[in-house]
Amino acid sequence: MCSPLRFAGLCLFCFGLLAVGGCSSSPEAPEPIRVMTYNVEDIRTSDLKRADHARMQRAAAIIQHLQPDILMLQEITYDQPGDPGYEDGDAPGQNARRFAENYLATPQADSLQAVSMTAFMAPTNTGIASGRDLNNDGTAVTTVPDIPPAPSDTAMPPQNDAGRAYGGDAWGFGTFPGQYGMALLVRSDLHIQTDDVRTFRLFKWSDMPGARRPTTPETGLSWYDDDTWADMRLSSKSHWDVPVMLPDSSVVHILASHPTPPGFDGPENRNGLRNYDEIRFWADYLDQAPYIYDDSTQTGGLSSDAHFVLMGDQNADPNGGGSVDGAIEQVLDHVRINAVTPMATPEGQRAFPDLSPGHTAEWERRVDYVLPARSLDVEDSGIWRPLDPGAVRASDHFPVWIDIRPPGTE
Repeated sequence: MCSPLRFAGLCLFCFGLLAVGGCSSSPEAPEPIRVMTYNVEDIRTSDLKRADHARMQRAAAIIQHLQPDILMLQEITYDQPGDPGYEDGDAPGQNARRFAENYLATPQADSLQAVSMTAFMAPTNTGIASGRDLNNDGTAVTTVPDIPPAPSDTAMPPQNDAGRAYGGDAWGFGTFPGQYGMALLVRSDLHIQTDDVRTFRLFKWSDMPGARRPTTPETGLSWYDDDTWADMRLSSKSHWDVPVMLPDSSVVHILASHPTPPGFDGPENRNGLRNYDEIRFWADYLDQAPYIYDDSTQTGGLSSDAHFVLMGDQNADPNGGGSVDGAIEQVLDHVRINAVTPMATPEGQRAFPDLSPGHTAEWERRVDYVLPARSLDVEDSGIWRPLDPGAVRASDHFPVWIDIRPPGTE
């Protein structure tokens, strides 16, 4: 919930982070719920089994500074067999818990408070071999290659040609199973209703009416043959509907996804079209489209009276960036969504003068979103940017957050 650190709003710590906003200090006002998305850029299992990895410490310090109540992470490995950091006998899907216990639970500076969070992870399609030649290079690659480690604790892990070849034929790009996964973490006084979670990892792209099936411009033929198209999964990672119960017993559905980037393909634009339809899925889910089914075969979308927040790195910018025209507008313009536009602080803008106030990534794009239902009042929002260019770089994305008022409060 809203911590003393967030009330103070002026605390500085050794990483040079800047306070980015606060909640009301009025004792009568209900405490807002801070909902935040953060693409942490390719966190590996081996990083999380330690408690002293420099980049993980930096990411944890940023999170402890911002004190979210609900946090979605992207690009955190879903640990499982085939992951180079996975060990026989390990239970799968433990990396979000490891991050919470090994990093968030320990203050990363004297001025910071630990964050006690519980975690949800589920399998994703990234790095899962399809057994098919999805990139049409003549070979269906199914063997996980040797994965090069990061050269240091402050550097991003590299890719090699073998990893890219394997990832190009996986259901979702990943050089090994579980790479670029997702996680949802909530404060310990909130409750993830795990029995009611819906996941859509296995939903077939071809089962979406009017799906944008890629074609090769030179021939007019489908990029995917009929058998492959029938099996092709829509989600490059997954789509999740995770109900979270707040302390007042109200429930907010977290609609979490991380669509494929619209690039790294060819004139057939298979990734751009997939990105468009991955975003379209949520618009149809909010419209209660009957074609939708989840991984437990339950059909239909989200009830019309449900509170929700749609969030994650959608890899689509309303002002360009290579996405198909209108991709992100499918949700920004949806009648049930409040298309709030968080902004960086003036200090954050000065630290990155080449970025607009609404850019959420270092590469001059708005791709990360926290979009609440119109039924939820937004009290504040922001994009956190580092002011200390010499510090350890945690990610090429910035955390994006909103403060919402719990449903039913005045």
